[in-house]
Parts: sequence; C-alpha cells; structure tokens
Amino acid sequence: MAGHVTGAAAALADQVPGWVTLVRAPNPGPMTLDGTNTWVLRAPGASHAVVVDPGPADEGHLAAIAAHGPVGLVLITHGHPDHTDGVPRLHHLLGGVPVRAADPAHTVGGAALAGDDLDGHGLDIRLVPTPGHTADSVCFLAGHGTERVVLTGDTILGRGTTVVAHPDGHLGDYLTSLELLSAYRGIPALPGHGPALADCGAAADFYLAHRRARLDQVRAVVAEGLTDPGEVVARIYADVDRSLWWAAEWSVRAQLAHLGVDAGESTPGVSGLEQP
Repeated sequence: MAGHVTGAAAALADQVPGWVTLVRAPNPGPMTLDGTNTWVLRAPGASHAVVVDPGPADEGHLAAIAAHGPVGLVLITHGHPDHTDGVPRLHHLLGGVPVRAADPAHTVGGAALAGDDLDGHGLDIRLVPTPGHTADSVCFLAGHGTERVVLTGDTILGRGTTVVAHPDGHLGDYLTSLELLSAYRGIPALPGHGPALADCGAAADFYLAHRRARLDQVRAVVAEGLTDPGEVVARIYADVDRSLWWAAEWSVRAQLAHLGVDAGESTPGVSGLEQP
C-alpha cells in the first residue's frame, strides 16, 4: 500500500530505452500516485507505435497520446477505470486501432489477449499473465535488440505497494505472479503509476517480502480471535491515513480469504481508485 510503504520497491531507473516514451495522465492522487502512466513504445525506425494503458477519459491526455501516432496496437494491463476509461475515445482518435486486453470487456476491434506473442510493430512483445491485483491483470515483456522492459501495470508500482482488489483480486494468485516477476532480474519495470524502476526482479522480491509480512500480521491477529476486516485494518494499518482504510480493507479481505477465514461480503470499492 502506497499509504504505508511510500518509498520505491527498487532503485529508480536512471533511464529507459530510447524507444520508450511516458505520457502521464493528469489524475494524481493518493491512490494514483503521480497519475496513470501511459507508455508509448516505438521500435527504432518503425512507422507505428504500441500504446500501453490509455488511462482516464481526459481529452488533453488522449490527444497527447494520439500525437505520438501512427499507433498500430493498444494494450491494456488490467481493467480498472483509471487505465481504461479513455479507451473508446482513443480508439476513435487513432482511427479504429485494435485494443487488446485479457478481459474481453475491454477489448475493441481485436481478440482478447491469450498466450500468443504480440505484433509489436518491430518490437518483441510477450504477454506475461500476472493475476492477483485483479483477475485480469497482465504484464508485458517488451524488447528490441538487447534492451528489455517489463510493463507491470498495477502489479508492481513505481512507489509504494498495491492492493489486492478483493474479491476480484486473489492473494494466492498475486504471490504466484510476484514469484514469476522475480525472475526478470536487471530488467527495468515500467509501472502503471510512479517512476520506472531499475530492476523488476528486485521490486518483485520486495513486494513478496512485504505481502508475506502482512499475511503474518493478519495470521497473528486471527489467532487472537480477531476476524472482522474493519477491526483487522484498524489494528494492522493504524499508521495509515484513515481515509485510505477502505482500500486497505480490500487487501485484508484477500488475506483473510487466503487464510480460509470467512469475512462476509466485501465493501464495494470506489470506481477508478486502486492504490491506497
């Protein structure tokens, strides 16, 4: 949770490959950090770019993305609104370019993402399924020549840690996804929020340690007989601003479910807000 762990999970990247451009949306906040990151990838000499996560339906932001055209493909890391609300308008601005996501609900003019390598218009782009933050969360391993990056969406952030958005998100899946990402040693991570990180594998290790420590804390209070999610949040996240406790409760419910504790129905989340 960014409200609890405010530093970066790994060293910041000194630079990213020259074929990577960041277009940051003007939607900063306690749960979107500096704003939603839209990444534009264009292989050297290629006529068409690939866009990852259009972001919110902000006309100025979408126009800034379109200015990097022509674009041949739009990819989605997961379906939360601050990453996808701009899809319909951007699809129009780009002349009907296909938008592909793991969830068919966010796919426009193309097939839903599966296990295939993607047409990166001169880049090698591979799908890396990473459910956990949400059921449809994916990352993308993109490369050109000897340079590679991992676009991590909200699975790994540039600052702080993300929530497991229960009930759609699943803690067991998230831990498995982090273990998978820990193999990408020395490869920069381009997150959905916050700055680029120098080492995706190191960031995944940090996230794993943080999640396992939180799970141990929840396990301990459950052993004391405390199972109400709100009370668990008050005990474990006492140092987090109370305005963010609703988001912390998502992760607590995911942790309780992972431990086999029935915590009842989830409190509905606030659309578009992901990271506490």
